[in-house]
Amino acid sequence: MTIDEELSKLEDDIRRLKIEYEVYLNGSTDRPPRDLVYRVETLIKRHTADQTNLNFGQRYKLNALAQKYAVQSSLWRRRLMEKEEGRGQFARQKRELEVLTAEKTVRVVCSDPAAEPEKVEQIFKAIIGAQRKVGQNVENVDPVRFQKYLCDRTKQIKASFGCASVQFSVSIENGKVKFKAVKA
Repeated sequence: MTIDEELSKLEDDIRRLKIEYEVYLNGSTDRPPRDLVYRVETLIKRHTADQTNLNFGQRYKLNALAQKYAVQSSLWRRRLMEKEEGRGQFARQKRELEVLTAEKTVRVVCSDPAAEPEKVEQIFKAIIGAQRKVGQNVENVDPVRFQKYLCDRTKQIKASFGCASVQFSVSIENGKVKFKAVKA
């Protein structure tokens, strides 16, 4: 493999590493891409240790890739630390689970689920969290169907009771998830 091909592969590996870290940090995989990190670092170290066989253009590309990797690596290290400590964007996820476990009941008042997607998402996350806590399978739950269900249920309760809004509550009682909707 020529040096130009290795530098192109290094560039592709850095791009792939960036994608894999995003996937890991968003919670889709369980472990960070350590094997790809090792491969990238090994290639960078090998070529930076002996630059005598590189021409000026190849040295420039290698230094640019090494700098790009260093910047990304610093960013990933900081985001991993935030994830481990439960800070930043990960703090919100941690707080939502803490609210569910501390209060045992999540209550949301909603007047129009179609116009209030943040409330629908809060109810949806509470249900998913509660189902996970009791050990139920949550992979078949569809957020679009859930929003449609909330819209239909809200219309039905508003028509039955003549109220302006509906209170939805999610709790865990006797090892089962309870989802209730009452007039607010």
